[in-house]
Amino acid sequence: MKYTKEIFDILSRGGFICANSVKKQNKLMYDAIEEDYGLYKDYYNGIGFNLECGNDYYYFTRQESKVDIDMKLDRFVRWIDRLDFLKAFNPVFGPGFTFRASNIIEQIAADIELKDKAQHLYTEKLKLEEIVDKLIDDLEKIGFIELENEMDGTWKVTSAFHYIEELIDSLIVSEEVNDEVFE
Repeated sequence: MKYTKEIFDILSRGGFICANSVKKQNKLMYDAIEEDYGLYKDYYNGIGFNLECGNDYYYFTRQESKVDIDMKLDRFVRWIDRLDFLKAFNPVFGPGFTFRASNIIEQIAADIELKDKAQHLYTEKLKLEEIVDKLIDDLEKIGFIELENEMDGTWKVTSAFHYIEELIDSLIVSEEVNDEVFE
């Protein structure tokens, strides 16, 4: 098995390894896992990590305590808002989509609803440019986007973005609780 340390370094921090990565090293790691998935799964399981396969991406899961789950749910709620914002920016925002920060800023300036959504993404009062920069930074840190062209600042959405889309799509809101307020 190749790249076990490199794979661990990415996935153990909550990152993803994607089939459509713009980074050659990530593509090589994806191909290595794809070729010997069972071996990698057994290897990482032996050290307490579950190697999971998504739609053209890999990631780790672990058994977690209730406190960890509560913190994850808080982060998940923030990602719902971010996904809502990104889909309002462009409904086809997803794996393979490319954009620049300036595209988002221009769209916000032209769309009052998008501007309102942007201002609710973060609790601190930030300028729109700062909000977009912070959102891009968050997307990059988790592995949902990668810098495709440094010269013009073009970003590419990775296959890992399917993870958040599928997670949110799997939510089912019962008609009985649809109008209730949660505390």
